[in-house]
Amino acid sequence: MWTNEENKPPEGAKYGVTAPISESGPKPIDNEKTLELETVLNNYDNLETEEELNHRMEILARLNDMVNEWVIELAISQNMPEEIAASVGGRITTFGSYRLGVHSKGSDIDALCIAPRHVTRADYFTSFFEKLKDCSEVKELRKVEEAFVPLIRMNFDGIEIDLLFAQLLLSHIPEELDLRDDSLLRNLDPKCVRSLNGCRVTDEIINVVPNVDTFRLALRAIKLWAKRHGIYSNILGYLGGVSWAMLVARTCQLYPNAVAATIIQKFFFVYSQWKWPTPVLLKKSSNPNLNFPVWNPQYSASDRSHLMPIITPAYPQQNSTYNVSKATLSIMKEEFIQGMQLVEEIMIGRRDWTVLFQKPVFFAKYKHFIMLLASSHTNEEHLRWTGLLEAKIRHLVAILERNMFIETVHVNPSIFKLRQDFFKVETADGIHFEELPNSLWFIGLKFGPISYGSINLTREIQKFTDEVMKHANNINMYQETMKIEAKYVKRKNLGDYISNEIIDEDKKGFAGIPMSVKNGATELLRRNGTTPPSSNSSVVSVSSNGNSYSNAVPVNSTRRVTVVNAAIPVSSGGSSSGSNSNSSSPESNSRSEPSTRSAPSPPVSECSPKSESSSPRAESSSSKRPSDSPDEVAVRPPTRRRLNGYIVRSPPVVEEEIVEFIDLTEDEVTFVSSS
Repeated sequence: MWTNEENKPPEGAKYGVTAPISESGPKPIDNEKTLELETVLNNYDNLETEEELNHRMEILARLNDMVNEWVIELAISQNMPEEIAASVGGRITTFGSYRLGVHSKGSDIDALCIAPRHVTRADYFTSFFEKLKDCSEVKELRKVEEAFVPLIRMNFDGIEIDLLFAQLLLSHIPEELDLRDDSLLRNLDPKCVRSLNGCRVTDEIINVVPNVDTFRLALRAIKLWAKRHGIYSNILGYLGGVSWAMLVARTCQLYPNAVAATIIQKFFFVYSQWKWPTPVLLKKSSNPNLNFPVWNPQYSASDRSHLMPIITPAYPQQNSTYNVSKATLSIMKEEFIQGMQLVEEIMIGRRDWTVLFQKPVFFAKYKHFIMLLASSHTNEEHLRWTGLLEAKIRHLVAILERNMFIETVHVNPSIFKLRQDFFKVETADGIHFEELPNSLWFIGLKFGPISYGSINLTREIQKFTDEVMKHANNINMYQETMKIEAKYVKRKNLGDYISNEIIDEDKKGFAGIPMSVKNGATELLRRNGTTPPSSNSSVVSVSSNGNSYSNAVPVNSTRRVTVVNAAIPVSSGGSSSGSNSNSSSPESNSRSEPSTRSAPSPPVSECSPKSESSSPRAESSSSKRPSDSPDEVAVRPPTRRRLNGYIVRSPPVVEEEIVEFIDLTEDEVTFVSSS
């Protein structure tokens, strides 16, 4: 924080691609609120002690020594004279939150191993990996060679480290090396360029903000807010650390003389009104003619499909938010608006900063959930299995958000554990608990404003589980003991799977959000055109053996609703028969290759709704259900409907494996067993 002319940015300095919105300095109240913010952040016990900071530096120094030793050993093994080998160098440098100075207690370190030209990537994943194996301080060591940005992951004396590798075309690595120099990229392997990009982007962010101390304090607050509000996860389709850093950096550029409290206020003001997909840029793009692909929506259809582009400032410029989907963007927009209104109340003294960092409700917000359960037999096995599954969850979100019956898909980034009761085993010696490594994810669902319709999530869930199993087999990861299960769960049944303490704690978040803010956020969303469609919107049903047939149905008409419960355990290596999903082989960690998205298809045109009186609501629902006979299945006859001027025919649908029926005429969805 600065409160005097001493730390003020240079007069006339320009930051970013546009002129600032305001160059006003802080008022006394702004300085006061900034001091209060610092106090609140410190009270969250989010900062490391001096001892913990020194421990990190010691670990990085030891890792740096190991890299130097390894580079020298390789040089000597290649018949390089010892006196020359001793000077070729090789070192560790950091990037990300640690490099920015905003890492929190217990967070991991992103680091890069820089090696001279005689050291190859193959050497890194063989001889250096073995050297790490022999180190007693290194635990949970694993290599991820197939990732878009290959890396080695480890726990080094209690600190998680993600270590990337880059080979520079230099005979030796000097102590003072400016990685922002574009000429270092000339003729480099693309994987090395991507590895270097983390350091280059971090250095550029620090270089383009007017006041680094103000930026760091504001970023600490925004990172804490994003984590506690469940929108801090690049791998799940929210934003990762570098994206949040760039959003805060751009706000600092627009208000170069503001203090941290004002930056946070303006952060929510700017991004609650930002017209996505207008990109966020920190500096004008450079083109050193090195022929690496850069983000360019004018020429790339894939880049044009990105929903929330935040462009890295270092060449080659890339979109750091390619994982964002319609569902996750919608969640973040709502959070920006709620944050804006909360900070307004904080700045006028109605509330303090703690309200901004209260966890919002999740389980109390939704009535319907998809629960994903991953389990394994060993911790090492489970670490790899959950890493793969987590990388795939955003694909399930994308599948679900295309279902026209679903209004909201909200994935919770938190990983939960099954209740211990699940592992209770009764023997002659008494009751024992044989707990297996397991992880639970929950996806909250909100159905659209339909009074009666058909929803079947089986195909979506099956496509997802098939994709996970196929990828696990393709990379030779799958073991018979690895299992994945996807299951539909009602809110009232959550206690069957997770502890009641978690559910009770979630309920406390609801009281922390003022109703005035919630109502105001909803109203602003409505004005911005981001609210769900009105009750007169049309509905599209997707069905029948992998083919999609769109039937525009008036919302107020009465239809029998059939739902196959999305409970699909997968315990074998093969995909289920009949599945025709074409899964690519995307990433298995957060630095994965961006998937190519096609542009979203235009929405289905609305139908004229029938009046309330024409809806045969009084008709008995029991007369519409299939026979109770186990030898019979329900057959829906073919239909012909006019959609967008075309006649669309849907074939007869044999509704097999009917587990439950869903009645959407009530606010709480009611299931009736078909048995």
